[in-house]
Amino acid sequence: MPSKADPCSQPSLMHPDEAIALLLKQVNPVDDSEVVQLSHALGRVLAEDLASSIDLPPFNNSAMDGYAFRFDDLAGNESLTLIGQSFAGHPFEGVPKANTCIRIMTGAPVPDGYDTVQMQEKVEAKENSIFIEAPKAKGANVRYRGEEVKTGGKVLVSGTQIGAAEMGVLATIGANQLRVTRQVKVAFFSTGDELRPVGTELAPGQIYDSNRYSIQGLLSRANVEWIDMGVIKDDPEAIRHAFRNASANADMVLTSGGVSVGDADYTKQILDEEGEVTFWKLAIKPGKPFAFGHLGKAIFCGLPGNPVSSMVTFYKLVWPLLNKMQGLPQSKPLQLKAKLKGNLRKFPGRVEYQRGILSSNENGEAEVCITGGQGSGMLTSMSLANCFVILSQEQGNTADGTMVTVEPFNSVLC
Repeated sequence: MPSKADPCSQPSLMHPDEAIALLLKQVNPVDDSEVVQLSHALGRVLAEDLASSIDLPPFNNSAMDGYAFRFDDLAGNESLTLIGQSFAGHPFEGVPKANTCIRIMTGAPVPDGYDTVQMQEKVEAKENSIFIEAPKAKGANVRYRGEEVKTGGKVLVSGTQIGAAEMGVLATIGANQLRVTRQVKVAFFSTGDELRPVGTELAPGQIYDSNRYSIQGLLSRANVEWIDMGVIKDDPEAIRHAFRNASANADMVLTSGGVSVGDADYTKQILDEEGEVTFWKLAIKPGKPFAFGHLGKAIFCGLPGNPVSSMVTFYKLVWPLLNKMQGLPQSKPLQLKAKLKGNLRKFPGRVEYQRGILSSNENGEAEVCITGGQGSGMLTSMSLANCFVILSQEQGNTADGTMVTVEPFNSVLC
């Protein structure tokens, strides 16, 4: 039996892929930069290409613990004479001679005059006589100066986000200070007289302000500078003041709630008076209402109020915008196929991002199950999940064993 149509679906709903393409055309990277210390550079974005001021490695060194020698000396010699050693930080200070070798440790300098290293497992030592099983080739186990990067060679390019590996690379070339893109500033707040701070008791009809904490976590993962403006009462002038203050101090103003049809609050009214904001209806579930526009010089994004809807629309729409504003290249998220465990209920009409747990079975095959209830108010469905199960707009009910598209959570959601 075919699935019934999604009761919230309408012909005018915009596909989320179309929406993000349109949104990306309307934002630009921040155009100013700053210099930071390497120790504070994690997560920042390089604002210029970076070249190495030294060769990498800076000297010939050993890739193994073993013995360094001249390869040609092995021909016709039963053994080599041990004349010293080279340790990391303590190089051999003598002069290499014919038919000799030195003990050498991984990373230690290979003296000029020696060209090959044999691992210690293939060497027999009898006092100062060293018997070496012939290595495969001249130059074996030697890492040559500049073989990775030569002085002046490009190490990282503008637009690279600095992670743990990049931190190490920068330290390797001695880069103590870096020019990076200024962090994008995002101001966010919640509105509603029903919202109460955590740690207080709830009166009838009140709820805790959870969305603001989820948004704070998402923004922290997105490596932006966030400004938490708290909860704003349902008062026109208080909301107006909040929007003006936020837009004067941030590159983006982000709110949750107040963008649905029929919302009984002042948010839409003040947005219409203070900025240029369009209210979108998207073919996405959870979600659908989304607002985008400008407040002064700031970008405005209004997320749905339901907790899961707020997180999903942030992931799908806001995070790519923040990436572009930071100067990061756009990339398609990783998606793969997995076998569905259990049956899924879905109405055609909207793209669904159901929360799933991706794993592999005893045969190493990818399989996925959903986290349970998928209501847009069930925030535990996000906490339990490690991926989205993406069901296309036309797709209906999906049976156990079907191959479905899954998208593992990115660094923002992990």
